[in-house]
Amino acid sequence: MNEIKKVLITGGAGFIGAHLAQRLTAVGTEVVALDNLNDYYDPQLKVDRMAALATGENFSHAKIDLADRAAVESLFQQHSFDAVVNLAAQAGVRYSLINPHSYVDTNLVGFVNILEGCRHTGVKHLVYASSSSVYGANTRMPFSVHDNVDHPVSLYAASKKANELMAHTYSHLFNLPTTGLRFFTVYGPWGRPDMALFLFTKAILENRPIDVFNNGKMERDFTYIDDIVEGVFRVIHKTPQGNLNWSGDRPDPATSYCPYRVYNIGNNNKEKLLRYIEVLEECLGRKAEKNFLPMQPGDVPATYANVDDLVDDFDYKPATSLEFGIGRFVDWYKSYFKI
Repeated sequence: MNEIKKVLITGGAGFIGAHLAQRLTAVGTEVVALDNLNDYYDPQLKVDRMAALATGENFSHAKIDLADRAAVESLFQQHSFDAVVNLAAQAGVRYSLINPHSYVDTNLVGFVNILEGCRHTGVKHLVYASSSSVYGANTRMPFSVHDNVDHPVSLYAASKKANELMAHTYSHLFNLPTTGLRFFTVYGPWGRPDMALFLFTKAILENRPIDVFNNGKMERDFTYIDDIVEGVFRVIHKTPQGNLNWSGDRPDPATSYCPYRVYNIGNNNKEKLLRYIEVLEECLGRKAEKNFLPMQPGDVPATYANVDDLVDDFDYKPATSLEFGIGRFVDWYKSYFKI
């Protein structure tokens, strides 16, 4: 286990970032949160998130754009980070069809800036968000990190797969320990307004219909925010080692001869989207009017995480039920919007 005293979280005002900052500062770790507070969604929610979750003398916010090479370089030089958690990304599959360039700026250019910062300042561990979307056209369930993922179906997914490849290169060239985490449909209090749970809750409370894609025939491995954060927290403190049994004849995508690992963090349980909506209706005490629509470009019909490696290496498995998680989100939503 590494002694981690100071951590940089990029996307520190984001949904996962602010929750992770709260978890780290609670055990005395100093956290610097890099976030440019862009307007992809209401920046006020990001400011309020930090104010509610990531408070105290151990926390500071650096308003920097990840794609600003000089500013990122300067930040790394000012601080001596033990670990970096890269959560900053242009997120969302559907938005990547509208504004592809923003994915290149943040997810590719920004990620190189992070890799270079880690390389030149002796960071002990880079942990970065990948995504369940990298599984793309894969159909074998549950999705395993040991399966090949070379057929993404959105630019967002391709950018996340690129992050894994870039990280491997730095692990190989500079012996930089890197761990990629493929998150599966994260939800919970302080969630993103562009995600289904937020959109559905808002629409139902405003007596508007909700858009249900693929005519409701969607399945997702919904993962509660606290489960994601606990997984990330454990991963930060354990540096990956090279796999002595790794072979270039039969290359295992999840490991390497160098200090590189990839894990899924999901609930290991696929739920029907219509069940998700049903639980939300129960929590809100209202029925949703459903507008059934076809599958959207870049989307996949189902996600389902194999988390055996997470269990084996960290003795950890997410397990929060939909009923509990959605209930907590609804409580937060009503409180935040004073309903």
